[in-house]
Amino acid sequence: MPSPYVRRRRLAAELRKIREERNMTSDDLAGRVYMSRTKITRLENAQVRPDLIEIMSILDVLEVTGREHERIVRLTRDAGEKRWWDRFGDSMGPRQKLYADLESGADTIRSYDQTAMPAALQTAEFIEALIELDACQGPLAYRPERMAEARTLRQARLLAEDGPAYGAVLDETMLHRLAIPPAVKAAQLRRLVDLVEAEERITIQVLSADRPVPGGFLPKSSFSLYTFPEPGDPSMAVIDTVTTDVIMTKRAEIARYVEMYDRLCKAALPPEDSLTFLSRVADRLTDAAGSEV
Repeated sequence: MPSPYVRRRRLAAELRKIREERNMTSDDLAGRVYMSRTKITRLENAQVRPDLIEIMSILDVLEVTGREHERIVRLTRDAGEKRWWDRFGDSMGPRQKLYADLESGADTIRSYDQTAMPAALQTAEFIEALIELDACQGPLAYRPERMAEARTLRQARLLAEDGPAYGAVLDETMLHRLAIPPAVKAAQLRRLVDLVEAEERITIQVLSADRPVPGGFLPKSSFSLYTFPEPGDPSMAVIDTVTTDVIMTKRAEIARYVEMYDRLCKAALPPEDSLTFLSRVADRLTDAAGSEV
C-alpha cells in the first residue's frame, strides 16, 4: 500500500505545478476557492492532510478535467488515508510517525546508523533503555509504552512477506559509546544477527572504527534513504538531527546521499564478516556484564 505521506508530497507538487501553469498565484487561488493563502501554501508543501472536497474545488477553479482530474482525485484519496499510526495520535512521537508512514509503502530502505540501532529492529529491552536515556535530557514528547508498541508494529511491517528490502550500515563507535547496559546491548546485537540470518532481504554491515571512508567527507549525521514501487512517487532522504528530521526529495540532494551510502558500504565490513563482528562484540559485552555481577 502506498505511503500517505509520500502521496501527500506528490499531490502537493502536482497542485503547485498546475496552478503555476495557469499563471495563478497562491493569493489568486485562495480567493477563488474561499480558503486562506496559508491553507493553499500548506497544501502545496504537504504540511496538512488533504480534504477531498477542498481539492475538488481547487481542481474546478484550475479547470482540471478528464484523466488528470481522476489522477489527482486518486492521489488525494491515497494522501488522506488513515493508517495504524494515526490512532496513536502524538503518543508515539511525531518523528516515529513519519518513519512508520514512509516504511509502510517503501520498496527499499537503506540507512546509516551513527547514534543508535535501527529503530524498527530494536528489542523491547533496548527500547526501554533508550527511553531512560532520553528521559535524562528532559520531558519526553511521547508516551513510552505507546512508543514501544509502535516500534513493534514497525518491525512487523519490515518482517512481513511483502516487506521492503532493508540495508543498514552501523557505525562501530555507536556500539561502544551508547550508554546501554552491556547485557541489553548484547541481546540486541544477537537479535540483529538472528534477523539477518533469517531474512535474506535484510543486510547489516558494520563500519569499523579503523576503516577510512575514501571519496569524500564523512556523513555528519544518521540518515535513511527510501524508494517506492511506483515511478511517480519521489525517492526520499531523511536526515536525522537532534531536534527534527530533515526530508529531502530533490534528485541532486538524494544523489549525494546515495553516493555517500555507497561509499560507506564499500568501506564497511562485508555482510558476513559484519555478523561475525557483531557476535564477537555481543560475547565481550556478555563477559563484561558477568564480571559486574
